[in-house]
Amino acid sequence: MAELTNEFCFVYSTYPSKELALQTARMLVDAKLAACVNIYPPMTSVYAWEDKREETAEVAMFIKTRRSLADQAIAAAWNVHSYEVPCFVILPIDGGTSDYLAWVRAQTEQPVMV
Repeated sequence: MAELTNEFCFVYSTYPSKELALQTARMLVDAKLAACVNIYPPMTSVYAWEDKREETAEVAMFIKTRRSLADQAIAAAWNVHSYEVPCFVILPIDGGTSDYLAWVRAQTEQPVMV
């Protein structure tokens, strides 16, 4: 059965390397600021920076957490991010399977200070 809730969210972010993304993901999961982090393979990002078009290889992360922890998760990730202006975007989760959401809830019940 699907559960309707706005308790959970994804935090989407991009990183310059898989290594930095893994370091960040491990820190967030260990601190219980995220139940799970998905790291996607390299992609090419095309964007404008300082009046120049850039094309860069990046990896994307989806951080699965509670909405009430999203700001803490972003702050912790920002502290180890290498970009001057890192991408952190909060995407709402309107619902999901009860068992899965219960697992996310249990994994993020008592966050640890980082």
